[in-house]
Amino acid sequence: MLSEIGFEGLEVAPSRIWPNTWEKLSLRQVDAYRHEIEACGLSVVGLHSLFFDQPLLGMFKNSNVRAKSLDFLVHLSSVCRDLGGHTLIYGSGRKRGILDQKDALNIAISFVEEYVRKTEDHGTCLCFEPLGKKDTDFINSVYDAKAIVTQINHPALKIQIDAKALVENNEVSSDVFEDCANQLVHYHANEPGLTELGQSGLVDHRFLGAQLRRIRYDRFVSVEQRMLEADDPMKNIYKSMSVLQRFYKY
Repeated sequence: MLSEIGFEGLEVAPSRIWPNTWEKLSLRQVDAYRHEIEACGLSVVGLHSLFFDQPLLGMFKNSNVRAKSLDFLVHLSSVCRDLGGHTLIYGSGRKRGILDQKDALNIAISFVEEYVRKTEDHGTCLCFEPLGKKDTDFINSVYDAKAIVTQINHPALKIQIDAKALVENNEVSSDVFEDCANQLVHYHANEPGLTELGQSGLVDHRFLGAQLRRIRYDRFVSVEQRMLEADDPMKNIYKSMSVLQRFYKY
């Protein structure tokens, strides 16, 4: 049904598919899900909601937990690869808490340097998702993400842009797109509250789509939206697709 209305790919939240996303997740399960998606005329874009089912893990916890978090993320990269996906979007679940910004940045750089070393043959790409301040206290600006990507300078780490976060962080600007054009590999079209596209009136999708065209962005635009009507889940997806086709398709 999704392919019939124009969708080409699916961004997967692992914990919404498998009850155990780590030790008990087999290659057979991953392969079966990939074939199921491809049989529907879609391909896997990548993974999102990476740590949703792992609340005890985190990049800014103690060294033992950080090592386990790295192992889990490397595992998810292999899952993404085996699904035929490319991007892993690291969004929420990265609060630095009492750590100051400088210490948190040093930890993050060390963490990601080890991650890209271990996954460079996977053909996948990790992206820190810049989010609003109510969602995280580390990497709010696109430029925060860009600074880390530039310093590490590795093809397994790039930039993702989130439409609602641009609004929340006052970064709705042509300069933002221009400055990260060569490092941008993924884009979320969404709304505050993850409602259907265009519903809030706060996100100017016409402008944002125009910026993507201007920088010749040629990768996936992913609709990030929660289920709004359980009795008719496709109703709001149809509405979002009409906005997607109107402002982002080219």
